[in-house]
Amino acid sequence: MITYFQAIVIGLLQGVSELFPVSSLGHSVILPRLLGWNIHQQDPFFLTFLVATHLATAIVLVGFFWKDWVKIVKGMGRSLVEREVKPSNHYAKLGWLLMVGTIPAGILGLLLEEPLRAVFASATSAAFFLMLNGLLLYGAELLRRRAPKTADSGDSDVRLSKVSWAKSFGIGAIQAIALIPGFSRSGATMGGGLLVGLSNEDAARFSFLMATPIIAAAAILKVPDLFKPENSSLLGPAIVGALCAGVTAYLSVKFLMRYFETNRLTPFAIYCVSAGALLSLYFLIFG
Repeated sequence: MITYFQAIVIGLLQGVSELFPVSSLGHSVILPRLLGWNIHQQDPFFLTFLVATHLATAIVLVGFFWKDWVKIVKGMGRSLVEREVKPSNHYAKLGWLLMVGTIPAGILGLLLEEPLRAVFASATSAAFFLMLNGLLLYGAELLRRRAPKTADSGDSDVRLSKVSWAKSFGIGAIQAIALIPGFSRSGATMGGGLLVGLSNEDAARFSFLMATPIIAAAAILKVPDLFKPENSSLLGPAIVGALCAGVTAYLSVKFLMRYFETNRLTPFAIYCVSAGALLSLYFLIFG
């Protein structure tokens, strides 16, 4: 099904591309075609393999933001006991905002994931949508200047708790575009964060926090497939791929949280447009 070498390469790439705003699904569709690997991206075994790498990414995100998640869960618990979200309970507000944002992404994912993959899961279409993803990132950076800024007070979690319910729902809904290979989940969420007035750093943080339950839930639902008899030969490569994805995911989130303290999405936009254009041209010429 998938060799150990292929599992290592795809796992390392997935851990980076899932968190960098460059579309992990798009890259996982393009890479096998580019390298001439006989892997069919729509086959159940390949999707099961990707689930294992996604689970590793989710575990890394939980570990990286562990202190935040502990405070969020405690804050939400306190709000349930008090039957209200008090203005001083910033972590409860942030937790409920993340839940509100997760709802549209979860529902749209369940309804549209398989139909969209069936239509667009080709390297040629992924390359084209990768270009559009770059334009989306660049457009978000341009429009951020017009967006009303979130009050710059307190730490990042306090600032994030000031996002409105409607804006959180909207940011969550934007993630559905990542169901099309070539569009990035983190890129769409970060772009949505910029448009509602968040800084690049806060938008990245909100994106990673919101992505954690979505990625984890999707992975947990499909992880049992790894243990089906027909996937027995896939288990070893899946574990290796997941470990590789976990390593690069940790390095990626650590780098990106520092990067967005002073930098923007523009370099990723340039990469997506350039890579998408070159790959589209390559597939057009060589088939």
